[in-house]
Amino acid sequence: MMTQADDAGLPPRRRTPRAEVRERVLRAAATVFAERGFAVATIDDVAQAAGFTKGAVYSNFASKDELFFALMDQQVAERVAIFKGLVSELDEARDVADLIAQHLLDSVPDNRDWQLLFLEFWQRAMRDPDTHARFLVRRRELHQAVADELQRALNSGSIRSAASARSLAFIVLGVANGLAIEEMLDPGTAPRELARHLLAALIADEPARSSLEPPC
Repeated sequence: MMTQADDAGLPPRRRTPRAEVRERVLRAAATVFAERGFAVATIDDVAQAAGFTKGAVYSNFASKDELFFALMDQQVAERVAIFKGLVSELDEARDVADLIAQHLLDSVPDNRDWQLLFLEFWQRAMRDPDTHARFLVRRRELHQAVADELQRALNSGSIRSAASARSLAFIVLGVANGLAIEEMLDPGTAPRELARHLLAALIADEPARSSLEPPC
């Protein structure tokens, strides 16, 4: 049986591959959630921004929460990849602390939408036990991945520190979040030199100090 497209002598319309639908929905969700706020934004908003029906969104994600956690998984993977690239540069860097500090500041403008969404969902996670449990799993995965890369740098001699890789990961991620909050609020004011001095004090060949270790 001929389709309407066949009758008109037109080629059949291309069906968008599922992977492409998912990627477009994720990109749209990141923008919509950041612009309108996660609590206010709807699946209809995301679908419209992605250029699909609401059904297309639900065929890939069961809820707004699933959309957020898919975005979080994507961010974890991307940040780990970026950090791996950064660690690979440390062997050639004259000033390791300066390189890391500059990277942390340069990443703020490119991740503004994600940072806004992250902060909003962090508040929700602190109030809802189920959300907290899922959120915590992703954060621990990121911490472990960053610690693994820092351990490789410590093992290779690219950096030397009185702190463990786990402690350094905790501090680097904490500094990154703090810088992002201040820089987004008042662009251009985050003190790169202060961040560099802080990191330089940690990434140095000094005797181990137990005070640098966070409680287990």
